[in-house]
Amino acid sequence: MIVRLTCSIFLILGLSGTADAQTVFVDQGSDWTPDLRQRFYTQDQGARIMPLAWMRALQTSDGQPFLHDSLDRYGYLPMPGRSQSDLPIGFTTNDYNGTTAIGMTCSACHTRQIDVNGTGYRIDGGPAISDFQSFLKDLDDAVLAVLDSDEAFEAFAEVALEAEESDSDVAALKAEVEVWSNRFHTLITRSLPDPAWGPARLDAVSMIFNRLAGLDIGPEADDYLIPDNIAVADAPTRYPFLWNAARQDYTQWPGFAKNGNDLLGLSRNLGEVYGVFAEFRPEHKPGILFDYDYISQNSANFDGLKALEDWIWDLGAPKWPWTLDQTLAEQGEEIFNLSTELGGCVECHGKKRGEFRSVTHATYATPIKDVGTDTRECGVLTRTVQTGVLEGASIPVIGKPLGSRAPAIDVLALSVIGGIIQDYTSFRSVQADADAQIGLLMDQSALPPDYLDEFKDLRGAFPVQEDSLPVDISAVQPCKYEARVLDGIWSSAPYMHNGSVPTLVEVLKSPEDRVASFVPGPNYDIENVGLAVDQTKFNQVIETTGCNDLNSGNSRCGHDYGTSLTEDQKRALLEYLKSI
Repeated sequence: MIVRLTCSIFLILGLSGTADAQTVFVDQGSDWTPDLRQRFYTQDQGARIMPLAWMRALQTSDGQPFLHDSLDRYGYLPMPGRSQSDLPIGFTTNDYNGTTAIGMTCSACHTRQIDVNGTGYRIDGGPAISDFQSFLKDLDDAVLAVLDSDEAFEAFAEVALEAEESDSDVAALKAEVEVWSNRFHTLITRSLPDPAWGPARLDAVSMIFNRLAGLDIGPEADDYLIPDNIAVADAPTRYPFLWNAARQDYTQWPGFAKNGNDLLGLSRNLGEVYGVFAEFRPEHKPGILFDYDYISQNSANFDGLKALEDWIWDLGAPKWPWTLDQTLAEQGEEIFNLSTELGGCVECHGKKRGEFRSVTHATYATPIKDVGTDTRECGVLTRTVQTGVLEGASIPVIGKPLGSRAPAIDVLALSVIGGIIQDYTSFRSVQADADAQIGLLMDQSALPPDYLDEFKDLRGAFPVQEDSLPVDISAVQPCKYEARVLDGIWSSAPYMHNGSVPTLVEVLKSPEDRVASFVPGPNYDIENVGLAVDQTKFNQVIETTGCNDLNSGNSRCGHDYGTSLTEDQKRALLEYLKSI
């Protein structure tokens, strides 16, 4: 029997009310409304790349305005009808310290559009097919270019200052740009790997560590930099999909973070904001809560982060919008439910109730398994860094104070948990000024003696040294990753945690038979379920390694479950995976 699942909104009107005939918004459930989608696309979370006027004044290497194509060349998606027409989905603006800045929100990296036969299919919360590394590198080059000559800077200043400028205004602007460029160029030259991550992939954990430990906790006299804390970010992973993000009882690819309630979700999101350009300057201030101030110089939008976490509970997995063979899918469901030894998936990827974390929400169990895949991501978690201004800092729910050197994950945990607790206990609001916030923080007598009890769960968002994290990546002590519920998996290629396998058909092949290289891009193959062979958007080739180089960051090895199924069984299993 053949049935057709159609989108509930097939050729939907654009957000402005004008028709976008080439974009199909895939059905993601009745709770995911057009209004909620628009808010998801534009909700500020406090990230600040640079003043918006600066980016509008920058040029590409061929002389065009940097934002001339709304960053489409990097794979970011246009947003028809937006008043700021040069900004794509996920790029936001905010005002902080008197300047309107451009930043990013989670939809920049978690909105996907795939192309099938000339039609674009939009998948909200899907892993973006964007080239973040090229965006970072080109932005660095564009700023260096305006600092290269007086003539170039004068042309930049004429646009960036947005008014008739005096010589002193231009000089002050140049000083600001030089500081920004020194910090950003230090991050870029020390972080970006060769070969590049490629579209649809990013070493997010390394970049979070690099941003926080390299740019935020150094001495003020050095522009807060600790360059030696920045390491090459060469453990790329694919962007995860979001429709199950809040529902997992553990999250992050190595599964180290407890998940499933508002505080744990906020910690996950705040760590991400620190990695994508939040302005964060922790300060030692004896006498206030924890003797450190984590919020006065912190641009994170806590209310926005909470709103985004609430919204993704309403985000459903995308429904397959093309023809399905229902009979074959039913056969595939039977195969999915077989034991692992027989090629089934249910033991790792079935829907089972997770650990209790909230009275309002239930989670899915996400088993943490070694399935023989690339190990480099786990190695990132063993990094140590100089602690800079945070040396000696501690929070009771975390434990002992930081020494002069500490695991990068502990520095992140302290910065995230300290910020969350101080935000809650200061009753900070958008109207409160910095002095009022500090006054509340200093008045510890206003807090009940057991005030930290409600925050104890936050420690579970980050591993501690005695947890079972691999200290030495080896065959004796392998790397484990979470096994997610597979709803919507059809829309999320490339596969494996590191995006090393382009289609589900390839996943069901033995590792030695999987393709060794492919070009990522939005063209989609709905027969093989994943990235099409022919791509036109990008031309970067992802070169993978086999099982002889499991720590390359690009190994296609592992997860050989289902590879021994017959071709007919594989075809049925794929049909079922399309249907969920």
